[in-house]
Amino acid sequence: MSERNAPERAGLTFPDQPRMELDQLLAQLVERAQEVMGAQGRLRGLLRATQTITTGLALPSLLRRIVEAARELVGARYAALGVIGPDGRLTEFVHTGMDPDAVERIGGLPEGKGLLGAVIEDPRPIRLTRLQDDPRSSGFPAGHPPMTSFLGVPIQARGSVFGNLYFADGERGPFSAEDEQLALALAAAAGSAIENARLYETARNQQEWLRASAALTRELLAAETADPLERVVDYLRELASADLVAVFRPAEEGGRARIGYAAGSGAGELAGGELTAESAVVGAVLASGEPKLGTWPDEAAQGLTPSTADLNLDAVLLVPFVGGDQPPAVLAAARLTSRAAFGEDELEMAAWFADQAAVAVELAQARAEREAAALHDERDRIAAGLQREILQRLYSTGLSLQTTAGLARSPVVATRLRETVAELDDIIAQAHSTVFQPGDGPPRSPEPVRDQVLRVLAEAGEALGFPVSTQLAGKLDEVRSDAVVPFLDEALRLVARHASAQSVEVGIQAEPARTTVTVRYEGSGDLAGPAAAELAALAEQANRRGGTLTAAGGSRLVWSVPRPEGSSAGD
Repeated sequence: MSERNAPERAGLTFPDQPRMELDQLLAQLVERAQEVMGAQGRLRGLLRATQTITTGLALPSLLRRIVEAARELVGARYAALGVIGPDGRLTEFVHTGMDPDAVERIGGLPEGKGLLGAVIEDPRPIRLTRLQDDPRSSGFPAGHPPMTSFLGVPIQARGSVFGNLYFADGERGPFSAEDEQLALALAAAAGSAIENARLYETARNQQEWLRASAALTRELLAAETADPLERVVDYLRELASADLVAVFRPAEEGGRARIGYAAGSGAGELAGGELTAESAVVGAVLASGEPKLGTWPDEAAQGLTPSTADLNLDAVLLVPFVGGDQPPAVLAAARLTSRAAFGEDELEMAAWFADQAAVAVELAQARAEREAAALHDERDRIAAGLQREILQRLYSTGLSLQTTAGLARSPVVATRLRETVAELDDIIAQAHSTVFQPGDGPPRSPEPVRDQVLRVLAEAGEALGFPVSTQLAGKLDEVRSDAVVPFLDEALRLVARHASAQSVEVGIQAEPARTTVTVRYEGSGDLAGPAAAELAALAEQANRRGGTLTAAGGSRLVWSVPRPEGSSAGD
């Protein structure tokens, strides 16, 4: 019994297999803990990257921050962000990680072909261990550094694909599914930041267009310009950030359009150019009056002479321009091929600016005509004053010479004096027949109703600090001026004084039986309280005419009066 228990007294022993399993479990636990800590670190990196890209609203700097944050988050040697234009091509390519000397050797930016184009055509993630093995890869240009692994994910903004994030050469080896998920999460945050930045940029651009429209109106009304359309072209070129702006007018021969004026890159070559056949875009805008987007090669292909294919122009924005006594025209703004295409927002703002510029040109012409008429009247007044003064002096001189002739002792002297008196009588008779007499000419025609309306709108724009949008329909010059102008002047004065308006729109509908004037405004003020007495007086005036004045919703005044039978603007 004592010998059988001897090993137990010598010491305890354990098999090797359970110890190995315990070591493996501990190693797995440590590995999992490290993975959890690494995941937490990458999530914290995602939060930091999200915070980085959501600061600031300037779009160019935002794109740069997105690329740099994405490269650090995913752990890539190279990262880039490609912006997709309206035509589906890359218009911007922001990259990081590449040596400046290599960038200079490569030259031009990618055009969106190969793998880059695959992400554009099918906006889904692409992850490759070796991009050279993929059949969609188109290779690299000369001087491009070698790249192996690849990851591309789309960025969506405003419900559409804005661009794509590209990564190459992961620092921890080929990109993993976790890298792809992190890139997608960052792309989602980047899409929201880009959407906010674009909304901010759109609002800022709209303010610039509004300020420029008001400045152009003041400039055209303050000074006499040989061709107001040239100033419109200069403003449009700056606002649309265009490299060239040209004015197309219908040529004398049908189906042709001629360039009347151009400013910017290649303007000298375009002077006097003509589309020998009806242009697909310019002709359509001239015919329909609707703004459109196009491309310069499409216009050049329609037979633009002299040849302008080497101008390196691409995107074109075309808006109609109908103003003043000039024939209809099309304003075409173009950008070089290396720049982004025009967007729908820019087209809309350019069309609005062209409409306001057309009104400004009409106002300037109407003012010039009034000033010319005033100058003519002043000259008539001066002529009448000179006539009276000169004739009086001639009469006085004639009488004096006639008296002197009776006192002359020499017959020769007396004869000479009588001949001089006769000559003075002839001069006086000619003066009576040639010098314009006040009241002898035809009566001066009254100022057209359209000019009176434009003058009131211009004065209201100066009081409001921004131009008034206008829509005129019907034969306005056949309407009595007292049925439109007094109400319009008073209504705009009340809006400027009490409504704190941010925008004002005037619509005038001249129908055969009724004239309706609508003043719409957006502002924080309300006319019902401070302008109640004035509105009551306007309503009484409309009632005396058999019409009505309606104040709808605190933001619209509608003046509607019947048109007397047989009445006209001159009544």
